[in-house]
Parts: sequence; C-alpha cells; structure tokens
Amino acid sequence: MEATVIVTFLVLAQYVLFGIQVGEMRSRYGVKGPAITGHDEFERMNRVHQNTMEQLVLFLPALWIHAQYANPLWGAGLALVFIAGRFIYRAEYLKDPNSRSPGFSMSFIPSAILLIWALVVAVTRLL
Repeated sequence: MEATVIVTFLVLAQYVLFGIQVGEMRSRYGVKGPAITGHDEFERMNRVHQNTMEQLVLFLPALWIHAQYANPLWGAGLALVFIAGRFIYRAEYLKDPNSRSPGFSMSFIPSAILLIWALVVAVTRLL
C-alpha cells in the first residue's frame, strides 16, 4: 500500500502544481478573480486544472479500490501513466486544445483499467 500512498501524493502534488500555474497566469495576464475568462493562455491553463480535477474524481477512488482488491503495485504503475498523461495533456492543451487526445487517453484509460480490474477481482471473490 505504500506505493499507493506515494503515487496518491504525486497525483495530488501535480494537481496543486497546475493550480499554482493557473494563479501565475492569472497574475501575468491580469485576470482578476473571480473571472475565469480573459487571456487565452490563462483560460487554457485553467481548463487543464479543471479537467485534472474532473479526472481525479474517477481516478483516486479507482486507484484505492484497486489497491484494496487487486494489486497495489500495478495500480501504482498505472498511476504513473496517469501522471504522465496529465503532463502530456497540459503541454498539448496549452499548445493547441485540439491536440489533447493522447494525454487525455493516457489519463482516462488507467482509470478504466483500475476500475474494471478491481471489479472483476471483487466479483470473483464474491462468487
């Protein structure tokens, strides 16, 4: 379970980093709160941060359910793919929002794998 704790910390640290970057861009481009529109780069970074939060709602429970019922080390490995996917998503979205698909897939697919794998193990144990 230690691996699950470590990758959970890394996932949350990445989310905080993205939030800090939103704040930096808000300041750089003079987008005063509570506005969420303004300079294009600020809006893109804000969307990256928001989309990451949306993905965490699925990913973190999936990671912990998987760690409990299946294999925490494999879950941690999939979490590293998720983290890499979020960085790729960020880079691509900031460059061109239409090019975000690879990073999005790299963060959505691990969540789906974690959930399906844990569900199969839990159902198997139940039967």
